This record gives sequence, C-alpha cells and structure tokens, in this order.
Amino acid sequence: MKRKAVVEKLRDEARRRGMVYETEELTNHTAFFVGEHRSTLKRHTEIDETTAHAFWDQFASVLGKGWWRQ
Repeated sequence: MKRKAVVEKLRDEARRRGMVYETEELTNHTAFFVGEHRSTLKRHTEIDETTAHAFWDQFASVLGKGWWRQ
C-alpha cells in the first residue's frame, strides 16, 4: 500500500470528524497528531498492510475501534 494512501485515509477521517490533524517531520519519521493522540510512521514509499493496520489502530482511542474498516 502506498504511504500516501495510508496518510490520506487518516487525514480524511480526522477532518471528516472535525478533529485537529497535524504532522511534524522528525529525523527518520513523520509524527501524526489527531486530537490529543500522536503516532509516528517511517518515510517509506510502500507500507505493508500489517503496518498500515497497526498504525491506524493506534488512533482507535480517538477515532473509534476499527474506524478504517468503515
């Protein structure tokens, strides 16, 4: 899965719910903020499905369990 698609899915869901969405470039990762939650993702062009689901699952506390499956 392309990294851009992983990020866009998170961004679009946060904006749809009216939540704050921000990014911050770190040394080897990008930090993503949704509401009060922060998580990082490496800067690879391709992200495997397992990593993408684990990344999205980290935002379950603010977006709800399984939000990416809807």
